[in-house]
Amino acid sequence: MAEIVRMPKMSDTMTEGVMAKWHKKVGDKVKSGDVMAEVETDKATMDLESYWDGTVLYIGVEEGKAVPVDAIIAVVGKEGEDYKAALDAEGGAAPANVEPATDKKAETPVEEKKETSSAPALTDADLEKQGVTVVRMPLLSDTMTEGVIAEWHKKVGDKIKNDDILADVETDKATMEVMGYAEGTLLHIGVEKGQAAKVNGIIAIVGPEGTDISGILSQGDAPAKPAADGKSDAPVEEKSSSSSQKEETPVASGSTDRVKASPLAKKIAQEKGIDLSQVAGSADGGRIIKKDIENFKPAAKVVEAGVPAEKSAPVIPQYVGEERFTEKPVSQMRKVIAKRLAESLFTAPHFYLNISIDMDNAMAARTAINSVAPVKVSFNDIIIKAVAVALKQHPAVNSSWRGDKIRFNEHTNIGVAMAVEDGLLVPVVRFADGKSLSHISAEVKEYGQKAKAKKLQPADWEGSTFTVSNLGMFGIDEFTSIINSPDGAILSVGAIQQIPVVKNGAVVPGNVMKLSLGCDHRVVDGATGAAFLQTLKGLLEEPIRLLV
Repeated sequence: MAEIVRMPKMSDTMTEGVMAKWHKKVGDKVKSGDVMAEVETDKATMDLESYWDGTVLYIGVEEGKAVPVDAIIAVVGKEGEDYKAALDAEGGAAPANVEPATDKKAETPVEEKKETSSAPALTDADLEKQGVTVVRMPLLSDTMTEGVIAEWHKKVGDKIKNDDILADVETDKATMEVMGYAEGTLLHIGVEKGQAAKVNGIIAIVGPEGTDISGILSQGDAPAKPAADGKSDAPVEEKSSSSSQKEETPVASGSTDRVKASPLAKKIAQEKGIDLSQVAGSADGGRIIKKDIENFKPAAKVVEAGVPAEKSAPVIPQYVGEERFTEKPVSQMRKVIAKRLAESLFTAPHFYLNISIDMDNAMAARTAINSVAPVKVSFNDIIIKAVAVALKQHPAVNSSWRGDKIRFNEHTNIGVAMAVEDGLLVPVVRFADGKSLSHISAEVKEYGQKAKAKKLQPADWEGSTFTVSNLGMFGIDEFTSIINSPDGAILSVGAIQQIPVVKNGAVVPGNVMKLSLGCDHRVVDGATGAAFLQTLKGLLEEPIRLLV
């Protein structure tokens, strides 16, 4: 009987997995224990083993694709067995893009028939060939989703020239002018004054007088996709270039009236430091357009005889940069980081307590410890140990919110935040209060190597009761962290700084480290967190107490 292989839940936070690599293909023999594939989870890349003997009959997920937990990814059974019956019984038909080769051939003519059965809609480029221009709501800011027509400057039947202002549009940032960039008659106004239109929605149509526009309106707001041959763009480019080459008699824009200029002309003028009142506009009504700014030459100032020339302001060279960016798919780890931290920040009411620690004694103790320790002990190892000991004295900080109850943990499992290439991992040092500094140091170093190699297992990162995040090695003085749910608190550790301090009434050099305790106010109150920090301060300033 064919066996269904599903995406397993490989960690407590996993909701989907990416099929990193298949080690078997359809037709291959597999035995129980064979590695069928590698799955990238939110924490690491892990092996997916087969629990059955047989032949791979079906693979439902391509490499690089993500599938939710418990989704069907493969079928294993006897060679030649009908796997489709097993899929139908599970109600999990194969995705359209991952069907076996034999099924793809059967679908090909159906797909072709579907494409040829419907007549292609006219694109905006096709309409411009007919002299018709569809004016759509432009994207006037990076956050704009819709615009409100504040004012129409033209009405149906009016003649429109290139660079005429059709309307004022109120966006989420400002009120801006919209031009038609077309010549002809205003045939249709799609949005009344005061009404909103989605970005790319039809707000007007310009074309030859008497043109039937019912077919255009029946297509809806969404612009039709142009043909893939790329030929439709050529006439549009020719039209726009020819229209921009039309010469009109320049008309000076009066200084007493509002300066009329296109938004693009205003932007270029601002970048070049040109006063628009000195520019003669060549468009209708003396309106200033792009070519007027590009062709503008400032007139030389006439210096009157006997009057010394004023010292000219320094000329600031203009630098024109290019905005560029790249986009990458969100990794599984980054997806879960975003989801978990957003849930923590917006669910748990955070508050923060800050304290400064005199690290002189800790620095001396570390030097002495490392002279005899089998492994090098770091300041972070000392902090982990001190935190674990302090938590035993303050169980309210070593707690978590469970909805209808609060869990007070009697064990101290300290999560240690570690930066990796794709994001952040938090392996757990278990029962840290009972371990020596050398033991903690060796364990943290091993976790660090596993994290970089993506070899951490679910047991390594599950079950923390408190988290320590240290950015001191990067020179960060102090910072705050988001609580690693379901923990009730997190400690942010800054760098040790050498600063002047007052000791015994004298100003002397001192080594100070700042700590910030982030607390979930549902389980930790201010006084409770403050008492914990006082205990932690005492342990770090007198580290000999950690050995008692």
